[in-house]
Amino acid sequence: MYDYIKGIITAVTPEYIVVEAGQIGYSIITGNPFSFSALEGKETKVYLYQNVREDSLTLFGFKTLEERFLFKKLLSVSGIGPKSALAIVASGDAAKLISAIEAEDDVFLTKFPSVGKKTARQIILDLKGKLGDVAVNEIHIEPVKQELTDGLSPELEEALLALQALGYSDRELKKVLPKLKEEKLSSDEAIKLALRLMTS
Repeated sequence: MYDYIKGIITAVTPEYIVVEAGQIGYSIITGNPFSFSALEGKETKVYLYQNVREDSLTLFGFKTLEERFLFKKLLSVSGIGPKSALAIVASGDAAKLISAIEAEDDVFLTKFPSVGKKTARQIILDLKGKLGDVAVNEIHIEPVKQELTDGLSPELEEALLALQALGYSDRELKKVLPKLKEEKLSSDEAIKLALRLMTS
């Protein structure tokens, strides 16, 4: 198994780069070959993953160990092949990807090519809590966004939706929500009280 190659980048194509080392040119598939354009003609270290199949032997290349780590983790997920894993890693932001997995943000994951809702859920199921070894400087876990109406009575939910339709922002409604919760109100009464509190 190759760990890395150190050599001169002699070509950058839409699908792969060529690294010459020891008078041999190695064709290496990368997520975004053009990210290596500035390094063409220069000696560069590229981290490798060797993918062996019955009919082919392919080298995948990465700029960092973190990218390769994520790639290998993604390959362990059912339904994710090398091309899909590479496309996900090519987003170039390991922190955002890990944050989305930890926060169970399947909507973010479905933005990647070949990742549908089912595959996104599988990525979360297989990888949540298992990416702590990625040495990114800071990973900020975004909490799953809660709707303003979550957990409210049907009357209060109806009142808030009506107030939102009138153009009041979530920030304004959050200020009066504790007061509304204190009272057992009908939808109309809650609307009137909210309007009185917001205009007082």
